[in-house]
Amino acid sequence: MSFHEISIMIRAVNRASNEFGRVSADAQSMAERVRTAGTVIAGLGAASRAVALLGHQFGFLSAEQERWLASMSYVVTALGVFTRTSLGVAVAQKVYAAATAVAAKVTWAFNTALAMKVALLTLGVGLVVAAAAYMAWLASATRDAASAQQEYNDSLSRQGRVGGGRGEEADYERIARRGAFQ
Repeated sequence: MSFHEISIMIRAVNRASNEFGRVSADAQSMAERVRTAGTVIAGLGAASRAVALLGHQFGFLSAEQERWLASMSYVVTALGVFTRTSLGVAVAQKVYAAATAVAAKVTWAFNTALAMKVALLTLGVGLVVAAAAYMAWLASATRDAASAQQEYNDSLSRQGRVGGGRGEEADYERIARRGAFQ
């Protein structure tokens, strides 16, 4: 392992340490907020019970309605008290951790999609460059073939002028007229 790699790892650990500290502070802050919310929920449950009792005493609620509202207030109070406990905080933190994990996975999916877009863009540019190189090679090969054909035609015409013979051209005409060698 090189010194450069070690220094990168040390920087990564130092940055991670700050993040771990921040996560710990966030967890403590969240625990306090959950306890506060539990207190408020328990108070709401107790207030609901008082409203049910007063509503029944003043005749606004029937006995059945008062019992139902009292039962619901007991459930709300129990939920608030449970939320104040360390188990309630742990459950709330588990729910928060699950939501954070889902958010992290979604972020990774977005990052992967972005990376894939960059990769496909790079691939597309590479294909355009490769196609341009092939077209340049094809044009060069076509020019070379055309110049070779021109040289061949020039040498045939010189042969015809110098030698006076039409040997190959006569064979070509004979093949073209009859369709095959005889």
